[in-house]
Amino acid sequence: MSGLVDALVIVAVAALVIARQVRAARVDADRRWWLLPGILVVVALRGPGLLDAHHRAASTALLAAELLVGLAIGAGWAWTTRLWAEPDGTVWSKSTRASAVVWFVGIALRVGLFALGTTLGVHQGSSALMIALAATLLVRSGILVQRARWTQMSAGPTAYGDEVSRSPRLRKERV
Repeated sequence: MSGLVDALVIVAVAALVIARQVRAARVDADRRWWLLPGILVVVALRGPGLLDAHHRAASTALLAAELLVGLAIGAGWAWTTRLWAEPDGTVWSKSTRASAVVWFVGIALRVGLFALGTTLGVHQGSSALMIALAATLLVRSGILVQRARWTQMSAGPTAYGDEVSRSPRLRKERV
C-alpha cells in the first residue's frame, strides 16, 4: 500500500507543478518555496527501502545519480522559465518550450537510470524518485526566487535567450 500512496503523491505533485507552469503565475519571493520539497523528503524518508540492502553500493550510486539528474533538471527548468515584471513590481513566470525539453530529457534520464538499476538487479522503490523530485523542485524554486528578485530590480525579461532590457525608471538620470 505504501508504494501505491507514494506513486499517487508523485503523480499528484507532478501534475500540480506541470499544470501551474503551462500558464502564467505570480512569483512570490516571500512565501515558503521550500515547503513542498521538504514535505516530499519527509514522505520519502518515512519508511525503509531507500537503498537496496543486497546491492548497497549500486543502490547508493543510482540514488546519487538520480539526485544529480534532479538537481540538473531543476536548474535547467528554472533558467529556461520566462520571468517578467509588471509595472506594479509583481514578477510573473511561465515555462517555455525549452523548459519542456528539459523535462523530457530529465524523464528520459530517469527512465534510463531505472532501466540500469533493473539490469543490475537493484530493487528501486519510489522513495528515490520522490527525493529526486524534491531536489528538482527545491533547486528550481530557489533559482526562480532569486531570479524574481533580480527581475524586480532590473524589470526586464530574463529567460534564456531573451534580450534583457532595463526599465526606464531604473536608468540613471543625466545630470
